Amino acid sequence: MFNLTGDKKIWYFILGAIVIMHLSSIFSNTNSLIGFVLTIPAVLIAITFHEFAHAFAADKLGDDTPRREGRLSLNPLAHLDPIGSIMLIFAGFGWGKPVEVNPRNFNRKLSMTAGEALVAFAGPAMNIILSIIFTIILCIVMKFFPNIVLTDIGMVIVVFLEEIVVINIGLGIFNLIPIPPLDGSKILMHFLSNRAKDWFERNTQLFSIVFMVLWITGVLGMIISPIITIVYSFITNGIGSIFGI
Repeated sequence: MFNLTGDKKIWYFILGAIVIMHLSSIFSNTNSLIGFVLTIPAVLIAITFHEFAHAFAADKLGDDTPRREGRLSLNPLAHLDPIGSIMLIFAGFGWGKPVEVNPRNFNRKLSMTAGEALVAFAGPAMNIILSIIFTIILCIVMKFFPNIVLTDIGMVIVVFLEEIVVINIGLGIFNLIPIPPLDGSKILMHFLSNRAKDWFERNTQLFSIVFMVLWITGVLGMIISPIITIVYSFITNGIGSIFGI
């Protein structure tokens, strides 16, 4: 998961700019405001299960570090990173508090790099699984309870389920980007040569700067947004077709 590095003042500036840009559109109409309010519990669910999956995978591989640090829990307070959570609410992608893992504690059924890759993959995989589960729930509601959907409460339920699906896909895809220190970089590291791994580790700070530049310039958003849209369409259209929706 993402590990905040560098000058936090820069991150607070970025965060403030994103929040300001979105506030006007959020409060411009009732539907946007309802969507914003429902995004908050959706973010809690996405981040909590994402980080729990990291902790659970590490624990099953023999590392008790997450358990000792209280991360093997579904309590959102154990996993939230303030900046990452707000980014997820306003920007559609973000991060939670990193789960500390000691790969030397892994059992010897897998190599340390394979274990790290598996632990890293567990978080995004959990988010994609959740997006599929909640899409199924959404389709069940729309297919078998169409009258409820037409009510105010029903519309709120539908929007809430849609927010959960979108947020989970956004969090999962974002963290699969193979740029340190995102989860995708740990997955990539397993498949690199020792020389390439050493180079990656020596240039972690450089990658953080590159990541920040891509984010500030909007390039990262232009890259990740279409991918999120494609995955969202694939999941919702695929499951929707099964239910005949």
